[in-house]
Amino acid sequence: MAAEPTARPKAERGAVQHAILALLSSQPRHGYELHGLFQATIGGHWGLNTGQIYSSLDRLARDGLVEEVGHEKGSGPEKRLWAITESGRRLLAEWFRKAVLREYRLRDELYLKLTLSLASEAGDPGGVVQAQRRELFRELHSLTAERNSIDPKLDLPRVLLLDGAIMHTEAELRWLDMIEARLHQLEQRPPPSLISRPRGRPRKTVSNHRWEEALPSTTDGERP
Repeated sequence: MAAEPTARPKAERGAVQHAILALLSSQPRHGYELHGLFQATIGGHWGLNTGQIYSSLDRLARDGLVEEVGHEKGSGPEKRLWAITESGRRLLAEWFRKAVLREYRLRDELYLKLTLSLASEAGDPGGVVQAQRRELFRELHSLTAERNSIDPKLDLPRVLLLDGAIMHTEAELRWLDMIEARLHQLEQRPPPSLISRPRGRPRKTVSNHRWEEALPSTTDGERP
């Protein structure tokens, strides 16, 4: 059975589309050329196939950010040439001006696993920390080896990217040290308690302009 394609996050799809706009900002290009230029510029760590390039071009064309401007003939089928529009240039300029919103794992699976190992007693919190530490050390070794194999004079952007990844990994290792040092305190926490909420619809309150109608009548039919 063929593996189902992995759905890419919306943020990643948006980043690829902005990258295409940037690569088109100097001159029109066809999809195959955009794919090769993307890989040459960004590097092999960001896997991207030609199908994603063409689907991104379709979305950009639908939104009026790129347009087809001709065809390039070669030994194979004709290749459609794409150019950035003025709307695309404005969007690209806005993208470069904006900061990237970094999400630092507030919805983190490791946090979820650690918390549930404490709350459910189905897992060992210390074992969770140790397993994660082993994986981080493996990542750190791999990243450092790759970093040391690159000549900064030839590929400084890649070196800086790896430096950032190494620093984030080292920070996560320090975070695990903090967790391990306080595991005893975590284990002494009381179990979580459910918050009781009333069932059904909330009772309706009488609005100010209906207060008279809500008052009880006296025996002679008059309001008190």
